[in-house]
Amino acid sequence: MATRMREKTEKVKAERDKRPTAIAKYIRISSSKVEIVMDLIRGKGYTEAVAILKNTPKSASPVILKVLNSAAANAENNLNMAKDGLYVAECYATAGPTYKRMMPRARGRADRILKRTSHIRVILDEREDAKVNQRRKTTKDDKSKSAEVTMKTTTKAAQVTKGSATV
Repeated sequence: MATRMREKTEKVKAERDKRPTAIAKYIRISSSKVEIVMDLIRGKGYTEAVAILKNTPKSASPVILKVLNSAAANAENNLNMAKDGLYVAECYATAGPTYKRMMPRARGRADRILKRTSHIRVILDEREDAKVNQRRKTTKDDKSKSAEVTMKTTTKAAQVTKGSATV
């Protein structure tokens, strides 16, 4: 029994999504209202999405901006990704629990008020060209370091030969 459980957890870890994610739960805004704002930023670059959210006059904008910044911080700190190369791969809001309240009406009746909540999830990803550029930078850095090392060794060898010729 335990070996199968261990194998199952290892399989889940291997298949886990490695993209930077942030979630805000139990936000007191209807998920349909949040989706309207999320449609504006889906597929956009990180900096463009931040600019859109700062200039959108909807009540969901500051909350989504906070979640977006959190996902970008996760990408930068946990996965060593640059914020410039990120884009909003997925974002969605699911319905959370609904608070039910009563409102008194005429003749002793009562109407039900539904105070809806939502769970907001933002998933970022790195653009392909950013991945290629990052790989190029690392290979260029490696080449330049190796060139510096060869330059140093050749200059040291030249100094040694000069020193031996004068002696």
